[in-house]
Parts: sequence; structure tokens; C-alpha cells
Amino acid sequence: MIRHAKSSWKNPLQSDYERPLNDRGETDAPMMGERLKKLNIKPDLIISSTAKRAAQTAKKIAAVVGYDADDIKWYDKLYHCIPAVFEEVLYGVDDDIQTVFIVAHNPGITQFVNELSPAFETDNMPTCGIVGAEFELKTWNEFSRVEKKVILFEYPKKNI
Repeated sequence: MIRHAKSSWKNPLQSDYERPLNDRGETDAPMMGERLKKLNIKPDLIISSTAKRAAQTAKKIAAVVGYDADDIKWYDKLYHCIPAVFEEVLYGVDDDIQTVFIVAHNPGITQFVNELSPAFETDNMPTCGIVGAEFELKTWNEFSRVEKKVILFEYPKKNI
């Protein structure tokens, strides 16, 4: 789970959906892609909200980890969604896919990652924050029923 990078508020008349990344977001997204690459975490599939800042984040991370941006799956329904929508999206993933990156927004993404495991909780998933979980399942339809372990919580200002 990846929250989009920092967005620009330069244009107060711009719709929330169309807000692009700001300068920090432009540098944080590839930096977090590098962290994933160093940890040898590579996606079989990237799924992203279609909102501009999320799409830009997904493309920047994809470029660094060697994932073809043309293969990103785009979902309007990930824009400011509730946690159940993340599960719904995961239910549609092909069963041969093992590692999925989902790029989306607060507050839904923080709520969703807090539901992954009772051993993990965050008050707020930071911009360009990444939460990784591991679990075993035969089909993605089992996602809500399997035990999950959060194995990764990274964000741009961690360890600086």
C-alpha cells in the first residue's frame, strides 16, 4: 500500500482530483521506489487511483522498480475510497499475481492498513508512505479471511 507523494496546493482553484505533485513529491516518489528496489520488493502488478498525484506517484515508482507504466491498472474508485474498496480491487487480481502495489489516498489508505493486522497501527500514513504485508492465499478472494503480517512501514522522513 502506497500513499501518493506530497501534492501541490499552488493553485487554490484547481480541483482536488487534478492536483499534481509538488517539488518534494517529485523527489520523494522515486526515492521511495529506490528503497523498494534496495529491499528487492518488485511488483507483479501496480494498481493506482486515477487522480493526478496518485498517477504521478505510481509512474515514478514504476520507473525506478522496472515496472512498465503502460501495465499500471487504473481505478477511479480508489480516489478517496473506504477500506472495503481496496479489498474489492484485490478480489479482482489474477491469482498468479503475488506482489501488488496499490497507490491511493488518505483517509482510506490509513484505515485500510490499520485493518491488516492487530499488531500494526499508525495514526496517519505519511505522504509517499509504504506499508507492506505478507500472507498466504490460494486466490485473492480469500484476502479478507487470511492472517496478514505487516512487514514494512517506510516513509520519506524515516531514518533521516
